[in-house]
Amino acid sequence: MSAVPLRNNKTVATDVRSVTVLGATGSIGDSTMDLLRGARDRYRVEALTANGNVPGLAKLAREFGARFAAVADPARLSELKEALAGTRIECGAGESAIIEAAARPADWVMAAVSGAAGLKPALAAVDRGATVALANKECLVCAGDFFMERAARAGACILPADSEHNALFQALASGHREELVRVIITASGGPFRTWAPADIERATLEQALKHPNWSMGQKITIDSASMMNKGLEVIEAAYLFALTPDEIDVLVHPQSIIHGMVEFSDRSVMAQLGVPDMRIPIAHCLGWPERIVGPSARLDLAKIGQLTFETPDFERFPGLRLAFEALRIGHGATTVYNAANEVAVAAFIAGRIRFGAIARLVEATINDWMRSGNLAPLGSADEAISVDHNARNKAAALLPQIALKAS
Repeated sequence: MSAVPLRNNKTVATDVRSVTVLGATGSIGDSTMDLLRGARDRYRVEALTANGNVPGLAKLAREFGARFAAVADPARLSELKEALAGTRIECGAGESAIIEAAARPADWVMAAVSGAAGLKPALAAVDRGATVALANKECLVCAGDFFMERAARAGACILPADSEHNALFQALASGHREELVRVIITASGGPFRTWAPADIERATLEQALKHPNWSMGQKITIDSASMMNKGLEVIEAAYLFALTPDEIDVLVHPQSIIHGMVEFSDRSVMAQLGVPDMRIPIAHCLGWPERIVGPSARLDLAKIGQLTFETPDFERFPGLRLAFEALRIGHGATTVYNAANEVAVAAFIAGRIRFGAIARLVEATINDWMRSGNLAPLGSADEAISVDHNARNKAAALLPQIALKAS
């Protein structure tokens, strides 16, 4: 049985649902806490975590009466204890404390810890059969096969919190898995959608950070500009919904109103629409299997006027092509894809490589990894983290020659 509930699995919601938010002070966490703030009668906060923002974490823990608060940086424990002095909130610090937060008895867990550091906490929630709203890409991109298998074995319910995957989740409810022909993930096209290849090659950091529709963090905004983010979403969709690469299409949709579509065997196409606001998919996950009242703006199609679509250009945006190739290779290739991209983006931010070299470094790292013969299936979090670590080292070693070629 799939860990993603696709149809007719509606359960009765409890009067008060206990929730844990991993990554409470990040952008996804902020949207989640905003929704919880508007529905205090329906939710009780069990645990909150943050990477290093102790003042923000302590403020939220006090506001929501959390039972446990943890910071990832072990050196900040005394600071957190001081910030929560006079309360009955338990404190912790370091990786083990973040995992403890995920393992505590909350009905619903938002997994929004970014990077590979989010894998083990998410698995801790999965292993106790919790409902997990998944906003961490690495859980699936780095470890999709065994992550979903463990979720199914534990009886955990995985709800996709990304806008595109949540849209597919909602649209898939209109049919059965055997009736599915393909899913269509939409992409805004980012700031370079109409740019010539030579201009994309030389794009500056400032230009890459000017996303036309979404307000996001620096890394994800650059990924959107390169369409690497869409490649990561393709990989996530494959693992979330047990899809082959041939069952996934990407369609450029500059208005970012349709977030995902599903085509069924009778040629019906079901779509989920909404204004660009991450609170919409998070609200769907938070209320599921019911719906809650959300604060997002209403969709006014008459005001928007038109919705347009384009085929993605793999030549100008090779990062998207590489995602499909990594999926077909399997056996950790998607882990390498993600790790190399993170190294490449950091190098671009630091001014060490051109924007166009991001995809070239990812491709070079995947090719080198394949030549090494490391094609064993990943069977644990430690194995996935090891491949991630090795791929980062390899990408860093290849970086000088990639930078030289682009100079």
